[in-house]
Amino acid sequence: MKTIRGFDLARQVAGLELLFDVGLSLTSERDHDRLIEKILLSAKQLCRADGGTIYLATEDDHLEFAIMRNDTMGAALGGTTGKPLDELPRVPLTDPASGQPNERNIAAFCANSKQSVNIEDAYETESFDFSGTKEFDRRNGYRSQSFLTIPMLNNSGRMIGVLQLINAQDPDTGEIVAFDAHLQQIVEALASQAAVALDNQQLLAAQRTLMESFIQLIAEAIDAKSPYTGGHCERVPIITQMLTEAACRADEGPLAEFNLDAEQWYELRIAAWLHDCGKITTPVHVMDKATKLESIRDGIDTIRARFEALKRETELAHLRAGGGDRDPELRAALAALDDDLAFLERSNVGGEFLSDEHKDRIRRIARRTWRSGAAQQPLLTPEETELLSISRGTLSEEERLVINGHMVQTIRMLERLPFPQDLKRVPEYAGGHHETMDGAGYPKGIYAGDMSIPARIMAIADVFEALTAPDRPYKRGKSLSESMTIMGRMKQRNHLDPQLFDLFVTSGVYKTYAERYMDPEQFDEVDEAALLAIQPEPFEPPPEAERAQRWKTFLPEYQRLIRSVLGDIGGR
Repeated sequence: MKTIRGFDLARQVAGLELLFDVGLSLTSERDHDRLIEKILLSAKQLCRADGGTIYLATEDDHLEFAIMRNDTMGAALGGTTGKPLDELPRVPLTDPASGQPNERNIAAFCANSKQSVNIEDAYETESFDFSGTKEFDRRNGYRSQSFLTIPMLNNSGRMIGVLQLINAQDPDTGEIVAFDAHLQQIVEALASQAAVALDNQQLLAAQRTLMESFIQLIAEAIDAKSPYTGGHCERVPIITQMLTEAACRADEGPLAEFNLDAEQWYELRIAAWLHDCGKITTPVHVMDKATKLESIRDGIDTIRARFEALKRETELAHLRAGGGDRDPELRAALAALDDDLAFLERSNVGGEFLSDEHKDRIRRIARRTWRSGAAQQPLLTPEETELLSISRGTLSEEERLVINGHMVQTIRMLERLPFPQDLKRVPEYAGGHHETMDGAGYPKGIYAGDMSIPARIMAIADVFEALTAPDRPYKRGKSLSESMTIMGRMKQRNHLDPQLFDLFVTSGVYKTYAERYMDPEQFDEVDEAALLAIQPEPFEPPPEAERAQRWKTFLPEYQRLIRSVLGDIGGR
């Protein structure tokens, strides 16, 4: 068989130059598909090979196709083509029957022995089993002739994969020839560089996977810690991604220039999963407070015991005064106490707005007394009176501040992490979803217009998920129309970015999310025109220098306040 004769110095120098250029580009390439494509195409170019394949080693001792090219056949699979190689069989590195190294397949032999193999003509050798190759040739009218198969080993000698080239071509005549020994040395150097590049990429990918898994584990732990957060940490990233994709598609208006590259997308995903990581420090008895009087246990039980004692006192006093136990006066007094207790039990739930009239009734009940030992005690303590008079929900202002304080912890936790340069904005993205456009949010009091678009997007995602969540034990998920109406008012009051909220409406992101993640009974018609017609109330932000100084003092003051409140609540 003819080989390339007269291999000259000029070609060797050209090969080394190409090797140098390829080596530089391999160290900077981060995309896996482009990397393996660059490796194979460079090797083909060096040897003027008609075809080539890269196999990558798997954890279960197989070689699987990563990319394949054949110029004569016009075949291109894997790499950046988007065409999968799933139908091509994997190559076992060991014989399934004997467990011994697979030495009949040339790629497996090369991987196991860590030696290069140069075959002049596959049809004339008996060293390896080329029956599959011959059948492929027969079906496709092709002639696989010369083979160069090279192991790809990293710095520690671990096998990363196998590079295989087919049918070297004479540079002058195009005739199929054997692979030249000089070129083989250059391709082996390329394979070594490629193995190191692939290994580094795999290590980085493994580290990213580990970090993402750990971050998601934290988020899942927060969701599992309390049914009151449900799947919030899991669903906010979904809404964030959907709205960000819509912003990237915008081709006019203030979002026309907005876009994210692959690294920025990764940064946003990490931030979205971490946006509530501070909740891991929030006291469970505050986060899970189902009633106004609940701390470690529900304080309504103590009040019930007092009412029972007061009813016994009332009966005893009536009997001592000569009355009977069936007198209408006694029955009415006991029924009034039962009615007062039932009223307090309803107020304790905190499901509806508590009117001033009801607050007055709580104070009247609190002024009654019952005998505890030898002393008369108020029926309700001042703290119980205050808690039962909470207007909405179950949290006092102090407890609500503690709940809000999770953002302080989120920022403190994230700012202490040594994020690499491509993740530097994670604290801003994750820590800004409770800031408002007018600077009235928390924990930094930043004017949201000074924040990045992804941070403002996350604020919309956080509010929408909280309003519509169908799995909270303390409330039903609001319907689409209710939720969007509330968010429309937040747009008007400068709590949400108006342009991003309008995009949330016009892009249909809210409907797409609802169809996938909300209960069917929550899905109703939304008056989109009315939402888009809402105009934010005008406000004048202070000068930039004043805004920059604001958050530097706002956050420390907020931290001190939360520490003080936590001390008060813990001392109860």
